[in-house]
Amino acid sequence: MAKSKKRTPAPKAAVAQDKPTTLKDLLSSDVLEKLKAQADEAKAAQAALKEKERQQAEEARQAEQKRRDNDFEYLLNNSAMDWKKHK
Repeated sequence: MAKSKKRTPAPKAAVAQDKPTTLKDLLSSDVLEKLKAQADEAKAAQAALKEKERQQAEEARQAEQKRRDNDFEYLLNNSAMDWKKHK
């Protein structure tokens, strides 16, 4: 049989100590929570702005469609010319 080699576990604690200190580690938890709350508020404001712009674009599209529906020339130019199917 082949001899099995002893495997020594790698020192994980030493690996954790070798990592450089990050800003997250230096900040206190209350400051970190405030920053997260501020980021969430910014995302919510951005989403609300996008939704408002989308709604305005939809209203403009509906207004344009309503204007076109009242324009006889537009309806005549864009209608199907196959009147036989309406007999």
